[in-house]
Amino acid sequence: MRPSPVVSAIGTGALAFGLALAAAPGALAASGPLPQSPSPDSDVATTMAEALERDLNLTSAEAQELLTAQEAAFEADEAAAQAAGDAYGGSVFDTETLDLTVMVTDAAAVQAVEATGAKADVVSYGLDGLEAVIDDLNEAAHQPGVVGWYPEITSDTVVLEVLEGAEADAEALIADAGVDASTVTIETTTETPELYADIIGGLAYTMGGRCSVGFAATNASGQPGFVTAGHCGRVGTQVSIGNGRGVFERSVFPGNDAAFVRGTSNFTLTNLVSRYNSGGYATVSGSSTAPIGSQVCRSGSTTGWYCGTIQARNQTVSYPQGTVHSLTRTSVCAEPGDSGGSFISGTQAQGVTSGGSGNCRTGGTTFYQEVNPMLNSWNLRLRT
Repeated sequence: MRPSPVVSAIGTGALAFGLALAAAPGALAASGPLPQSPSPDSDVATTMAEALERDLNLTSAEAQELLTAQEAAFEADEAAAQAAGDAYGGSVFDTETLDLTVMVTDAAAVQAVEATGAKADVVSYGLDGLEAVIDDLNEAAHQPGVVGWYPEITSDTVVLEVLEGAEADAEALIADAGVDASTVTIETTTETPELYADIIGGLAYTMGGRCSVGFAATNASGQPGFVTAGHCGRVGTQVSIGNGRGVFERSVFPGNDAAFVRGTSNFTLTNLVSRYNSGGYATVSGSSTAPIGSQVCRSGSTTGWYCGTIQARNQTVSYPQGTVHSLTRTSVCAEPGDSGGSFISGTQAQGVTSGGSGNCRTGGTTFYQEVNPMLNSWNLRLRT
């Protein structure tokens, strides 16, 4: 079983990823033109189940069934990965059949995996093999028409996304990386990913521009703060959040996209994620990694609360401002200003918003960086 990647150190800080609402709800009430309640275009959803009904087009019964099955899949996935041992090749949760499928690179592991209640599929490369291809692509020279790549474990290939008309750039990248072309699937797109940060006033915190708070956490010295996106500020950047003040103590971008903001005054931590004007808060009880295919919801200061599914992990994205590795790909929408905000599945913190394409009127793709590598690398403690 492949362990979670360790965050790499760049410049003055090592990489951090994200969680939910960092300051107490009252502390988000900033003075001046910052709005308290983003206004999503869809109908109001007051619970996670209702958000799934809205964003995944489910009935109330289907949403509750999905949440129950996914919670069970969290436990089954851990047991199945242990049963597979070195043959573990990744796992996928199907939101329609509610089945958890574990990929194995050795047919001898099938029986042990199925004994845990999960299904098993035999693949050639698996997660380790595909991530070796990802590593080679990451080391190759940048090609302007290539916008990103990620492992697609169900098809046992690496998907390379390229702008229409720039297929030659994809072929050049594959050749420069020296990878077997049969391990790569090329897909074309018309959209270039962008970072979700802007200089327009809004909720959450400001630092000359505006981004969204990730998850509440304390540093190795027990000082309060929160995690967010690294492109929102460099080490030493001052932050205002309501009547609270803080400073970027850690920040990484590009390469990765994450940061830890340490509170310097008036920071009260909670284990909550705001649903904004959708109503109330989601509670964080841990940071178990959700299987690919699981539902996930995002909280951000521009668009509020939206949900979708986890599509892939370990994606590399080439933003105009720099390339970022180890992102998780989702079908959730987001817009500028949502950067740094929380991604949560059930009660489990997953990561912080980095960027993406599309919007919350027509839909889109959004990437986040995961919380557990951040907690491990910076010795941060999640508020639960």
